Amino acid sequence: MTEPTRIFHNPRCSKSRKALELLTGRGIKPDIIRYLDTPPTAPELDIILQQLALEPRQLMRRKEPEYKQLALDNADLSRQQLIAAMVANPRLIERPIVQANGKAVIGRPPENVLAIL
Repeated sequence: MTEPTRIFHNPRCSKSRKALELLTGRGIKPDIIRYLDTPPTAPELDIILQQLALEPRQLMRRKEPEYKQLALDNADLSRQQLIAAMVANPRLIERPIVQANGKAVIGRPPENVLAIL
């Protein structure tokens, strides 16, 4: 059985809304995860990072106040520490993220999601 398509979604974000619209417009009914309310766990985020082939800082929104407040630019922080910071402060996670077919993509631009469908 294939895994369902999932979108880590923020309804206030225009890119996230557009990515969701692209999915539903193709008849896909993704599991919608409002990640600000229900952030991924550290193991889930680690899998997402592996699927994206990114390191944690590459998935962080560096302009969020938490990035500076938590000194996340510190090169001594481990992968696990950076992942823990994103789990505890989900606003730091770039959005939207779509998972489908064992792959993940950041929907910026939203059309990026089409590559994994």
